[in-house]
Amino acid sequence: MKGTMETESHSSVCIKDEVAIENTFLTNSYRVDLRTLSPKQKDRFVKCSNIRDWSMVTWKDVGKPYEVTTYSKDRLAWEKEHHQTMDPKTSWQFFNQAFHEWFVKDVPREMDDKKKAFFRSLKRFRLQEIQTALQDVIQIHLWNYVHRVEDGIWDPRGKRALFEGLDVTKPKILFLGAAEGYEGMQLAAMYPGAEVVLVDYDAYCRDTRFQDFPESYPFLGGNLATGGKKVYYKKDFHIEYIVDDIRNLPFGKEFDIVLSVGLLEHFPDEKKPEVIEWHRKFLKPTGYCIMTTPRNQWKSRIYYRVMADVMNHTYRELMTVEQMGLYAYENGLNIERHGYIKVHNGLIATVR
Repeated sequence: MKGTMETESHSSVCIKDEVAIENTFLTNSYRVDLRTLSPKQKDRFVKCSNIRDWSMVTWKDVGKPYEVTTYSKDRLAWEKEHHQTMDPKTSWQFFNQAFHEWFVKDVPREMDDKKKAFFRSLKRFRLQEIQTALQDVIQIHLWNYVHRVEDGIWDPRGKRALFEGLDVTKPKILFLGAAEGYEGMQLAAMYPGAEVVLVDYDAYCRDTRFQDFPESYPFLGGNLATGGKKVYYKKDFHIEYIVDDIRNLPFGKEFDIVLSVGLLEHFPDEKKPEVIEWHRKFLKPTGYCIMTTPRNQWKSRIYYRVMADVMNHTYRELMTVEQMGLYAYENGLNIERHGYIKVHNGLIATVR
């Protein structure tokens, strides 16, 4: 396979034989994308905002984030059974299991199965069954589009563009709320020789989401020997996975990069200063804080409504990059770079 030719539905077991830089193709569960971006293409994939002086930005200018209020059936059932609001740790555990089940689906087969089930429900003409089957069809097709076709969740090209250009060599990387650790591994590929510490307080993230992350998934990164590009796999990275509350971590200011992906938006305003401080407290004076959050756009609002039973177990907001940047600036960070990609805002900041 050469160039940027796309091929449908490769088996994951043969990826290593097929992989080539500047190539993209689909497996049954996800997309592989090792294409690089030209400067012109970066303008299409990474939209950088032009705020130069964050001290002049106010909440009146940017507004407040959009709160997602449609919750999963599992959360609502749990709250009814326990007569209380689901606590954050339980909601995170429910979310991790629900989300991971979608990552490991054989999507083409699922789409076919759900379509057949829908037509069977039509023949029986049972309204509730038809509604459920139709929802299943819509969800699997939306997942296929967002995750496999558009590669909007992992988005390797967009995230490589966001993460590039950091002044680090063999960095120590701390990933807070790491889940399966995707972005930590992408950074380790871009900055070879990295030591990565993944942290999550749900053991399921370490034992299932990270453990089951495909060994054959290729990460495009740098080659220290040649200065060119090189493909890496999970086994190539030096990774330690810690299951604990972030507040219990024993580290000092020793990391070159402290990263979080989709963490800040799970906390209401009164908790956000503490979340920002979790990043600041572990950074070297010359280190970088990298944060992403889901974008507030109409596509995202539709996604979180349609996929509520998969996604919406926790408190969640959708933000603009300006809102995320203002939270960071007001809590002691200088914004060095900020912009957005397909479905995420991103910023790189240093400690003020």
